[in-house]
Amino acid sequence: MRRTLDSPLETPIDGLHATVAAPLPFAQNLRARSFLLERPQGNLLVYNSPGLTTAANAIRTAGGATRLFINHGHEAMFGRPGVDVPVFVHERDRREVARSLQIAGRFSERHRLDDDFEVIPTPGHTPGTTSYLWNNGTHRFLFTGDMLWTQHGQWEVVVLGSSDRAAYLDSLALIRELDFDVLVPWAGVEGEGFIDVVSPDQVRERLDAIIARVNAGSDH
Repeated sequence: MRRTLDSPLETPIDGLHATVAAPLPFAQNLRARSFLLERPQGNLLVYNSPGLTTAANAIRTAGGATRLFINHGHEAMFGRPGVDVPVFVHERDRREVARSLQIAGRFSERHRLDDDFEVIPTPGHTPGTTSYLWNNGTHRFLFTGDMLWTQHGQWEVVVLGSSDRAAYLDSLALIRELDFDVLVPWAGVEGEGFIDVVSPDQVRERLDAIIARVNAGSDH
């Protein structure tokens, strides 16, 4: 059951707080969110969106955040958020993000922050697309941006003309082997649920179907 931490933050699952959704400029039926991860080691933010500015006071009330992790360069379209937090991004998307956000740190390899948060590069959608795996002790949340998202109850990908299809397929294969039970995309369809709780069998089944589609030339 959803509950409110401190409006305008919503809590779909204990410990995971979502900002108000904002329309994507290129697809008005799609909405983007940012997420606050409540952690004893220091809260984290994942994804840039206008909701961070709307929720700035609520984020401070919740203890603030030590870092904002960017999934991919397209998040720079929303500009600098109204939250004072260091921004971290993959070095291959750093230049695009730096056009509107001040970068505090960059990375290139898979690594951990403390013992509960893992940074996992998953290139393909963009060169620096990065997923984040967070274990809060109850759930294992995977943040995939819009390289893997949900639409009408189905998992989808976004293979752009500028995307690297081979790298995308490798990243999907990597995600297939990860241990997670909650998919948390950056964007979703207006009026639909914005996270997906899944079993290991569902993860493999859905990713096998996507990999087959992308191999056959599909862009979604």
